[in-house]
Amino acid sequence: MSTRGAVLHAPAEGRAESGARPPATRMPLVVHVLALGTFLMGTTEFVVAGLLPEIAGDLQVSVARTGLMITVFALGMIVGAPLMAMLTLRMPKRLTLMLALGVFAAGHVIVALGSDFTLVLAARFLTAIATGAFWAVANVAAVRAAGPAAASRALGLVGAGAMLANVVGVPVGAFAGQLMGWRGPFWALAALAAAAIALIARTVPHDSGDQQPASVRSELTALGSGRLWLVLAACATTTGGVLAAYSYISPLLTERSGIASGIVPLVLVAFGLGALAGSLVGGRLGDRRPHMVTVTAAAGAALLLLALSLLAGYTVPTVILVALLGFFGLGANPVLMSLAVRFARQAPVLASALTVSAFNLGTAVGSWMAGLTLGSSLGTTGPAVVGTAIAALTLIPTTAIALTERRRSATG
Repeated sequence: MSTRGAVLHAPAEGRAESGARPPATRMPLVVHVLALGTFLMGTTEFVVAGLLPEIAGDLQVSVARTGLMITVFALGMIVGAPLMAMLTLRMPKRLTLMLALGVFAAGHVIVALGSDFTLVLAARFLTAIATGAFWAVANVAAVRAAGPAAASRALGLVGAGAMLANVVGVPVGAFAGQLMGWRGPFWALAALAAAAIALIARTVPHDSGDQQPASVRSELTALGSGRLWLVLAACATTTGGVLAAYSYISPLLTERSGIASGIVPLVLVAFGLGALAGSLVGGRLGDRRPHMVTVTAAAGAALLLLALSLLAGYTVPTVILVALLGFFGLGANPVLMSLAVRFARQAPVLASALTVSAFNLGTAVGSWMAGLTLGSSLGTTGPAVVGTAIAALTLIPTTAIALTERRRSATG
């Protein structure tokens, strides 16, 4: 029977802000393997950002319309994560992960062969549904393997796979796309996903037989938690603000900052390094000071996006701001996921899936709104302006959560 419906014990509420350092633990191998999977997922989601001009030219659509490849992917994850989490609730985790990777590979083959933009968008949507399923299950499996004292660390490591994609996968994909055509990276991702299926089969353990069967009803109890909805709101706004700007970072860098197109992948590396460091640091600090991390990251992201809007005409400051944006903008994500699992109590699978949906709802809305501004008087700085407004909204739910937890601790 599946273990995915059992309770996922996140860090105890009373310990969250106590300042006590959790005992150091060595992350199980399975957590690293799952991080490799999210590396592929993160690469495919944002490799498009570095290839917008090439894809637009080949498929004969505008750059703004080509950005729909990011928006549609995010929409697919919004639907796919909770839907597939429920549909596969009683399936073994290992089988679910392998099937998700198989659909992921097939979707990339379709994109690599496609010449019709509508077909490409449909394949991206299919790929995103598989990605959402993989990510939701991977989060649950990672927390269960690491144990309650290292929940945020485990999620930070799994999330770091996606951040590493911005350091290695997205820039390498952009370089490869410029050298051999934009379809090359999609063929490579399909092949790597097929190889990852075998790795998952060898390393992810079978579900144990001593757990209660998963229940859709018990999972749906998560929807009654007000604190969970605050976390989901923060997930949507923090990611929506950052990725509104990042989705259209290539035209900003080339047209506004004066950076040559061949250098853009290096700037993407700077963002990815910042995001990777932020995910690891945020995950480690989040087991002790979750609310400090979430509020600080929200404020930092909003200020950095504002600075990027104002200083985009200056090359060096822009590159520095992009790197810092990766650190602050995405560093709180593992902490938010850990809080969601804690607040959902008996519904870890749905909580994990809902955070994936919330992150991608923010990405879809943010990138859509950002694309609209490209034709306005704001031009290529428009996405950063939109991102500033969205990211600033994150301070509302994160502050509300911190105050609520403080009151609960005082009266507890």
